[in-house]
Amino acid sequence: MNKSGQIIIHLVVWLVLVLMFVFTGTGGGKITYSTVVWFLYFGAINITVFYINYLIILPTFLNRKRYAWCILTILFLVLISVFVKCALAYYFYEIIMLRDKGKHVIVFWDYFFLATVVSTLFIFLSTILKFVSDWFLNEKIKSNLENEKLASELAFLKSQINPHFLFNSLNNIYSLAYQKSAKTPEAVLKLSEIMRYMLYESNESKVSLDEEIRYLENYIELQKLRFKDKAYINFEIDGDTQNLKITPLVLISFVENAFKHGLATDKENPITIVLNVSSDKLYFQVINKKNNQNKDETGGIGLQNVQRRLDLLYKGAYRLHIEDTETIYNCELYLNL
Repeated sequence: MNKSGQIIIHLVVWLVLVLMFVFTGTGGGKITYSTVVWFLYFGAINITVFYINYLIILPTFLNRKRYAWCILTILFLVLISVFVKCALAYYFYEIIMLRDKGKHVIVFWDYFFLATVVSTLFIFLSTILKFVSDWFLNEKIKSNLENEKLASELAFLKSQINPHFLFNSLNNIYSLAYQKSAKTPEAVLKLSEIMRYMLYESNESKVSLDEEIRYLENYIELQKLRFKDKAYINFEIDGDTQNLKITPLVLISFVENAFKHGLATDKENPITIVLNVSSDKLYFQVINKKNNQNKDETGGIGLQNVQRRLDLLYKGAYRLHIEDTETIYNCELYLNL
């Protein structure tokens, strides 16, 4: 909340409190000179004590952990306010010190004690408000820092996707070019379409599920060119994918992993990709036979990357099951869109 909003709230609260006390003190009757003395002068003193502690003493000493000076300054403030109240009490002696039409006189030390208690109460209230407001401020700062950290981490994870994917795709195109394949221009065009999506469309926090599917299809077509159309891939889509959104570049790592570590040329064991949508729930499965003769010694960051992104963006809204055997690698993702 901005400062002007805080000032308005403070003014409204004080106005309500003063009116409430005036109404109670007069029994709902007329406002007299005595009422003005009681609530204007002494109310102003108490409010002044409140804000001197809240705006000056606590920020100056407590926030800097100068606790001894803080206590001494508060005691001095209470003492000064009590002496000012006592001086006003004797100035308005008949209004303040006399009760029951002069039949009862308030003893000085009784009034001194009462004034001390009231000033201490306002010091206590301002201190409580300071602690509460600081707590909310710290929580807001903490939340902003966490959001900034989250955004930075997501940006870093996403920045890893592009070079990782580009590295693999360029290797594929290099292989086609080296073999002087006539499909090299088509592969370059597919890569261009994919990179356009990654650079522009995926900048949004959520993209159309249909766009993400087209991105996967382009990637698969690019991989088929690499294998000279001898790659066996089953891509099954079931359910209504329209009007649904998903975080971009989440599904690609599972598909990329299948091509990178799997055997795509086995007709009897094709890479199988299943995407099923029911209401706002997505089921995504990728199964591939392992290529034990062509292991990637350097490993990869793809699946670790996507799992971290899922933790950050779909915490509590996804379930990832990975089955890793000697011959089969099976990834199943359940995601609430």
